[in-house]
Amino acid sequence: MILNPYSWTKVASIIFLDFPVGIGFSYARTPAALQSSDLQASDHAYQVLRKGYILGNPSTFEGEKNYEIPFAYGMGLISDELYESLKANCKGEYLNIDPSNTLCLQDVQTFHPQGINNPHILEPKCKRYSPRPHQLFGQRRSLDEKFHELNNLQQLPALKCRTDWYKLSYHWADDGQVRDALNIRKGTIGKWERCATLCWKLAFGGEMRPPIFDELNTSVPGDHDKAVTFQSTKAWIKSLNYYVINDWRPWTVDNQVACYTRSYSNWMTFATVKGAGHTAPEYKPRECLAMLKRWMSYKPL
Repeated sequence: MILNPYSWTKVASIIFLDFPVGIGFSYARTPAALQSSDLQASDHAYQVLRKGYILGNPSTFEGEKNYEIPFAYGMGLISDELYESLKANCKGEYLNIDPSNTLCLQDVQTFHPQGINNPHILEPKCKRYSPRPHQLFGQRRSLDEKFHELNNLQQLPALKCRTDWYKLSYHWADDGQVRDALNIRKGTIGKWERCATLCWKLAFGGEMRPPIFDELNTSVPGDHDKAVTFQSTKAWIKSLNYYVINDWRPWTVDNQVACYTRSYSNWMTFATVKGAGHTAPEYKPRECLAMLKRWMSYKPL
């Protein structure tokens, strides 16, 4: 384990919110409290986050998947002919397709690119979720021994994908000393999961409409994320009817273009991160830390 030179704790006190309830180390005292929806989960988060928020490639509205095809075309993943046919036959609706529109259905079926890693289109496509730790390491052993094995590429040649390294999180989060240090209430959480089954059971409750905050709000998508494209985030912000304060421009780190930004009324800032995937700080930690420092200091990106 090594220190992260670009940790956000260098510039802020970080509250790690396990949300919605039942995810990570969060828990409910009654079965009823464990039930959630997008609206309830947002309300719970709002009770904690009163001053502002940062959204990284956020899932914001039901129609965001309609922007996956324009993104794929812009990134050179589909041909001109297929894109023009999709536009002509589907009229921009690629999600809720009329069953009688066979031409659109055929085009959408043809579109789905195989072998592309949606969270970052330039990285290898690997298993989306890491196998459970016992499948890799067998019975539980000390964290020191496990970390030693993970650093030995000859013993673990399979650890070559970004998702493979997520296996570490299982051992860290299930270790007794770690849980004691985090003050996890004993008996509330069994085996920790990176993303519990509950994540995928939440019913979509409509579009995400943020309340007007008095402080700072920002959305930070990676520009190589196909899972939730930056175009869909731009469309969501446009639907909020915020007016533009500072128009589209590059933002830089060490005199190099880190990507592009635009600021809106109600303290809303949109900024892409060049070369980043679905969770921008994971892919571009230096640039994202620089962005955070400026944002928290009320300075332009």
